[in-house]
Amino acid sequence: MSNWKQLSPSLYHQLSLGQAYGVTDVGLVRKSNEDNFLIDEELGLVVIGDGMGGHEGGEIASANAIIALRDFIRSFVQERDANALPIAAEHDPDATWSDETMPAVMTLFDAVEFANTQLYTQNLANHNGGGHGMGTTLTGIWQYLDKGLLVVFHVGDSRLYRCRAGELSILTRDQTLYQQAIEEGIVDNLPARNLLLQAIGPTVSVKPDVKSFAYQPGDLYLLCTDGLYGNTPHSAIEEIMRRTHAQNLEQSCLDLIELAKEHGSRDNITAILVICNQ
Repeated sequence: MSNWKQLSPSLYHQLSLGQAYGVTDVGLVRKSNEDNFLIDEELGLVVIGDGMGGHEGGEIASANAIIALRDFIRSFVQERDANALPIAAEHDPDATWSDETMPAVMTLFDAVEFANTQLYTQNLANHNGGGHGMGTTLTGIWQYLDKGLLVVFHVGDSRLYRCRAGELSILTRDQTLYQQAIEEGIVDNLPARNLLLQAIGPTVSVKPDVKSFAYQPGDLYLLCTDGLYGNTPHSAIEEIMRRTHAQNLEQSCLDLIELAKEHGSRDNITAILVICNQ
């Protein structure tokens, strides 16, 4: 019997950045849900994971990795606040992006490494080392300071999209053999789309993509697993995003889930929408 539990409830969450809403669905084919997500209002953290490793293994991987990452970041923030560490961006109007985001970027590298070590250790204990065993994607955004820049972290093939002025763009790069082949100009005999170059858990180390960027009022962000975008046209996702606003985040999440099903998704489907304050 599955012990799967959704880490954050599907309700409106108020971040200093804006409002967020998330939905996860087992989909049309799978018997269990290996996706999970977290929206932490206090930390300003939004993260999604797509687990792998079979029934139970995948759902354990996604939940445990997200929790480990959250706990690491929480410890850092508590230490920062307890020690009243100086924050350049709050006191120096000429502070550069690196001044503001470097602590966040370094913390996220360490947090992802911590989550990976936790899962990898579990795999070793279950005699599943050497690239085998359970694993998960891990993609999210963290606002380190109120009104500060957003920092994106990414391992695997879950995605972060941004809709700005009606135009939808992808802010992450799929870490898959398929994407690698496309970038190398290969057009024939392409690998399967779901073959990951790296994930949290199977190997002793990972190298997350971490970057920071400024947001604008009204920006709309979508974090989703490949069950949503895999078979779904970019234009169809964009159409739903264009008509999304702060009052209909829930309905738009449900519409995105339904859209993926209409286009034949055979995986679990998860969508989180975050809209920035106007």
